[in-house]
Amino acid sequence: MNFQPHEKLSKHVVSKWSASFGRLNREQTGITGLLSFSEAWTIARDFLYPRDLTDASPPPPKKIRDVKAAFDVLAQCKMLPVLMEDFLEDMHKQQYLVTREIKIFMDKYDATSDPQYIAKMAIRVVEWYKGWSPPSELGGTLAAAYTLNFQTHIYSVLPPSFTRGFKALLNLTFNLVHMASVPEWMSSLVPANHPPPARADSPLWSAFDKLGLLDRYESLVSSVCYEYIEAYILETCTKRWDESMLVAIREWMTDNIVPWMIMPYARGARNAEEARSMLQGVGSRLDFHVCKTLTDLRTSEIFDIIVDYPDSSGALHDLKECLQRVDQRSQLVQTLRKANNKRLLHPGADTKDILTQYVSIIRCLRIVDPPGVLLYKVADPIRRYLRDRPDTIRCIVASLVGDGESGDSLVDDNEPIQPLQQQQEEDYSDPNWEPEPIDAGPEFRTNKPSDIISTLVSIYDSKELFVKELQVLLAQRLLAITDGNYEKERRNIEILKIRFGESALQVCEVMLRDMTDSKRTDTHIQAQKSSNLHATVISKHFWPPLQSGKFQMPGQLKELREKYAKEFHLFKPDKKLNWLPHLGTLKLDIELDDRTISAEVPPLEAACIELFSQKDEWSVKELIEQMAGSMESTAIIKALGTWIDLGILKEEGEDVYRLLNTAEEGDQGHRPSTRPAMTIDEEPPVTSLQQQEAAQMQVFWKFIEGMLTNLGTLSLDRIQSMLKFAPGYDRNIEQLGGFMEAARREGLVTVKDGMWKLQR
Repeated sequence: MNFQPHEKLSKHVVSKWSASFGRLNREQTGITGLLSFSEAWTIARDFLYPRDLTDASPPPPKKIRDVKAAFDVLAQCKMLPVLMEDFLEDMHKQQYLVTREIKIFMDKYDATSDPQYIAKMAIRVVEWYKGWSPPSELGGTLAAAYTLNFQTHIYSVLPPSFTRGFKALLNLTFNLVHMASVPEWMSSLVPANHPPPARADSPLWSAFDKLGLLDRYESLVSSVCYEYIEAYILETCTKRWDESMLVAIREWMTDNIVPWMIMPYARGARNAEEARSMLQGVGSRLDFHVCKTLTDLRTSEIFDIIVDYPDSSGALHDLKECLQRVDQRSQLVQTLRKANNKRLLHPGADTKDILTQYVSIIRCLRIVDPPGVLLYKVADPIRRYLRDRPDTIRCIVASLVGDGESGDSLVDDNEPIQPLQQQQEEDYSDPNWEPEPIDAGPEFRTNKPSDIISTLVSIYDSKELFVKELQVLLAQRLLAITDGNYEKERRNIEILKIRFGESALQVCEVMLRDMTDSKRTDTHIQAQKSSNLHATVISKHFWPPLQSGKFQMPGQLKELREKYAKEFHLFKPDKKLNWLPHLGTLKLDIELDDRTISAEVPPLEAACIELFSQKDEWSVKELIEQMAGSMESTAIIKALGTWIDLGILKEEGEDVYRLLNTAEEGDQGHRPSTRPAMTIDEEPPVTSLQQQEAAQMQVFWKFIEGMLTNLGTLSLDRIQSMLKFAPGYDRNIEQLGGFMEAARREGLVTVKDGMWKLQR
């Protein structure tokens, strides 16, 4: 048999034993060195052993000289690592003592929610930490291992309620920084025979640092600052928009937050410059949180801030600066669009109010974001909604010409009057050219006019609609002037020429010229033969369509018109008057047996009462026949109602009316002698743009009806393509869709799966 492997193993064991023995015996004679090592090991183990600090009996005295000598022997024998392992093992066995004390303090806190027990526990645990800490002579490795093991054990035994208690204690220390006196229990944390610290909370922060709580709960420490910042901003800045608050908030942080931050974040600073350097990182994070909190607040208030503009300019400038640090532009857009949909873009909102808010949005978002990306994203649904409103163009035009009844103007008087801005191509050769913002949409550049009027007009594809509405509104305003003073309208036309161009306002100039010429013509006629009739003569082909209605003026009124027309023909033989009998007003004195009543009324009402001078009783049917009109009976009944209100007529039966030559008992003296001016003519004399378009679409309806009759069902695109062959058709498919939907509501057509057909 071969025993060679056993012999090699035996030699290896003998070699290791000899080396270990030599190291422990230190080359001394016999086993002298081994005995001295054994004694040194016992002294060192006994010195390092973690003792129970709650034991009142004093530990056996040890001479520090003997302890140092024992560590020197172990160092020579290279046994300090083994000693460290034994020490850590002993500490692990004794850690239940620390756990027991932690539980005592935490039970007290859970019962009272008083953070002083968290503070006392921290100070007490630090005593255990210092009491068990190995001497520095053993080197940094043992100290680091000890600290890691001790702190790990502390973390493992802290109950969940510690987080709540630790945060409450942090809040308490925040208040202590600004208190003239401190609680008695806080003063008791300073050990006896120690000078008082510069700050009452210094012992606590030192304990937190020793136990590693500041690093482990760094987010909790920061959250205290965050919560104070949030509370201060909500308290001082909510609904306060008239001034910039960001500078004041930062000053408040310097006075209140920074002094507290020195202990957790700059404890080791030797001077102010070092402290400033150490606080720079956390200070930047806190400033970011200030901007984020203020941005969140202003974002939640953005709709009301815009309503309050320009008084809210301070809040807008704060928001602009904050958004440069905080990437919350998309949240601002979403919040404002949601608020607009809820509070603005609904049938209950007046178009004038929507336009006013839209203009404020334009001005406000240009402050917050000068490139206009936010405005482009917010304005899109507003523009689409306004485009579908039938009176949007009228409201914009009314503001352009300074319509007093439309409220505040959409145009700022301080803004320079300038032509409408057209879309411009990118000039990449411009040395000042800048790329699009990263969050800009593909259509951004082509939808960014700078002045308010250009922005409003760009809601629609063409400015021709505005020019037509300008003509309608100007016609109404000119016809409403009774004193012959057209200077205001002349000035409006000159301003509108700058905006829309000379050619677009030529028709308006003709209308203005008609009014001045009409004034001169009337003056000439009155000079030739004085008359109570004053007519306004206009050129039919240069004016928007006027409200239609034909009837014969009876009696005196008819004679006045005929005489005036005769004099006009003598003055201008090449022209002939075509009267519009339903337009204008008449001032009448109604002489009855016992009273005289003055009234200012439209021609139809004057014609009705004129007929009662022939006989005292008329039916509605007879009145219509006498005036040879095509009006409905409701118009006659409405006209008669004016004279009933004034106590001149009385309804005798169904559609039969009688003149009251003598006032009925109790009526005389209790009726108004003059009809209120506001009810003279409730319907404007000029046909509105919507009425003109509706009338024109009625013509096109004949074409649509013929298509659907001959071809059956058709899609909207097919109807649109075929209508393009109709004379004068210039509508887009969206306008056609709106018309077809209106026809569907009236029961003329039906639609299914996008296919339209006639209703049978």
